[in-house]
Amino acid sequence: MTTAKDIMHPGAHWIPAHETLDRAAQLMSRLDVGALPIADAQERLCGILTDRDIVVGCVALGHDPAKITAGEMARGTPRWIAAGSDVGEVLQEMQEHQIRRLPVIEEKKLVGMISEADLAQHLSDDQLAGWMEKVYARA
Repeated sequence: MTTAKDIMHPGAHWIPAHETLDRAAQLMSRLDVGALPIADAQERLCGILTDRDIVVGCVALGHDPAKITAGEMARGTPRWIAAGSDVGEVLQEMQEHQIRRLPVIEEKKLVGMISEADLAQHLSDDQLAGWMEKVYARA
């Protein structure tokens, strides 16, 4: 059985909820990633911040990214998957919630992220096409 841990990109990093968006953007640049899970003071997942969130939700609205925190951008219920979950569960979670990145949690710790690129490396063409159709479909 292929698990979430088998297909994830290991070594994902949290961004504390109190960290500002300019610092988040710098970390994204340094890590060459487009999204960071947001952690609260107890290191629990409280959201995911994307580069698009920073641009569209802050900069485009004329706000100063040095004055807005990652936690202020966290909206909705964060989605995640257990490291031992079957790849079918991964696909279902991502499809059901139309998400393109999924944090992987093991023993209450972030151990990795699953992105489109990870899926492309580990799925058949038919599986990937089915996933894309459901994730990119308009509600």
